[in-house]
Amino acid sequence: MNRLYAFVSALRMSMVAIARNKLRTGLTMLGILVGVAAVVVTTALGAGARHRIDTQMESLGSNTMVVIPQSNQLTGARGAQGSSGGRLTEADVRAIVRGATSVAGAAPFLRSATQVVFEDKNAYTQVFGTTRDYFAVRGWGVANGETWSEAAELSGERVCMLGSTVAAELFGTLDPVGRTVRVGRYPFRVAGVLETKGESPFGTDQDDVIMMSTAAFRSHVMWMWRRTVHGILVAAKDKDLNERARAQTESVLREQHRLGEGTPSDFVIRTQAEFRASQDAIYGTLSTLLLAVGAVSLLVGGIGIMNIMLVSVAERTREIGIRMAVGAREHDILLEFLVESTLVSLLGGIMGTIAAAGIVAGVAHFVGWSMRLEPAALAIALGTSSAIGIAFGFFPARRAARLEPIAALGRE
Repeated sequence: MNRLYAFVSALRMSMVAIARNKLRTGLTMLGILVGVAAVVVTTALGAGARHRIDTQMESLGSNTMVVIPQSNQLTGARGAQGSSGGRLTEADVRAIVRGATSVAGAAPFLRSATQVVFEDKNAYTQVFGTTRDYFAVRGWGVANGETWSEAAELSGERVCMLGSTVAAELFGTLDPVGRTVRVGRYPFRVAGVLETKGESPFGTDQDDVIMMSTAAFRSHVMWMWRRTVHGILVAAKDKDLNERARAQTESVLREQHRLGEGTPSDFVIRTQAEFRASQDAIYGTLSTLLLAVGAVSLLVGGIGIMNIMLVSVAERTREIGIRMAVGAREHDILLEFLVESTLVSLLGGIMGTIAAAGIVAGVAHFVGWSMRLEPAALAIALGTSSAIGIAFGFFPARRAARLEPIAALGRE
């Protein structure tokens, strides 16, 4: 009970001292405010960035990986075991689906860029040639209309699917389904409009695209030799099977390309996990840098608190002597100054948290950048500000508590 009374008394006297020196207290809290705000905003930025990356990775297709060709030439001649010369074909796609048991599906893709025209409107966009399986592998649904038929895929009929961005640019509020657009020099019938995917992790608009069959692509957009493709999109059956699906895909393709043991692969497989790891490393470095800036601000704020508390002790030396003369003990004086420094630091932390919340809300509203306030970050920021008040306030508090009453009373 006595301890509670002593604490309440110290808190009341600390609040009186703070209220008596508003300007000085405000300037002292500024360093803590900036440091806490920097820490909270940095944490919110990192959490928002990671959430944004996860969302964008999901938009690429659940559990997907991309196979792209690459040269495996070690010398000027092909190895005795043979080499595919850095090519992928539609036969490779069928082999993956047939031989990789952990793979849910695979689809080839070809890509180029060309001009697309509807009446007096035109757009320069990406054109993809693929199969109908591509939409299932990527989890890409149809918002309006339907995909091209199996017969159209086999025959290379001039029919296409529009991304939502292209559909809006060319048709505005009109329904594109059933209408004709000109892709390069050739007319194509619009079979449907794809669901909106948004921005990819690479910063490109996934909806700024036109999709068509590989046969139509080769005939009317870009000729490709011997049914080769630019890449293969592969989906694992489950996220826990990603690595197994990757290993099986690699094994099937090496066998398909007749690559002997020790011969480098003439393809490379890129997984979502690799991209996420690289992004996490980048954001981790940036977060560490920004947290270091926040830590420096907190250190400066702590030094400011120590400086101001030393000034406060010097100004109130006579008051301390009077209190000791009427019975105040050393730990009472120590507690009062510790509570005062902690209160100043905690107030700075609270104001820094409020400022950080305002910055996060403003950035999210006006800039559209995803930022998320983490409760753990708020708790750590407030706990850190309190710890700084105790750590940097201890020396001035101990100095005040160890003053000799007679010497303190003699000070003016």
